[in-house]
Amino acid sequence: MAPPRVRAVAPALALGLALALALAACGAPGPAVSTDDGGPAARTADVSAGATSGAGAAATFDPGMLLAIPGAPSRPTGPTSDATLVRVVDGDTIRVLVDGVEERVRYIGMDTPELEMGTGATPEPYAEAATDANRRLLAGGRLVVERDVSERDRYGRLLRDVWIERNGSWTLVNLALVAAGYAQVATYPPDVKYAAALCAAQRAARDAGRGLWGLAP
Repeated sequence: MAPPRVRAVAPALALGLALALALAACGAPGPAVSTDDGGPAARTADVSAGATSGAGAAATFDPGMLLAIPGAPSRPTGPTSDATLVRVVDGDTIRVLVDGVEERVRYIGMDTPELEMGTGATPEPYAEAATDANRRLLAGGRLVVERDVSERDRYGRLLRDVWIERNGSWTLVNLALVAAGYAQVATYPPDVKYAAALCAAQRAARDAGRGLWGLAP
């Protein structure tokens, strides 16, 4: 359940609007967004969708980043299922096998720039970087999906918090992507179990200028 997006405007402006919605979701005022093509929103158009270095690039994920987030969960706290990764669709969606059935899983509580926006359309800024970060976070380890309240979204996708367990250490991938600046918060009741931690992670990413928050006007 991605937040509403404005498809008719430049990808850079759409990104600015999405970040403003993300801040509003956590009770913070959104950044100023210019509609002038020469204004601050347009500057993000100079950054490729797959940017991974330089100004505005997201930091390499450090597990210690999550230890400083108030209320960050250390392991799943609700109903879980083991899953096998089939492929990464984009920064906030994966395909997995659960009990032998292939399912499309939409991460709860966060949203990343759109990778596929229609035939011939350009991915939103940072979409490729977010997809690659998701892929790297999921590489190697036990994949577990955790249900909050809802089972599926209106598109039939499973709504889940996605965890990776390595040597007894758990990482909530949804939270890691927000903390590293690859995703912004997008919460929809009743699936708000980790909303406070996601907002805290977003504040830390914004204050540090990580990823999307370094690119945003």
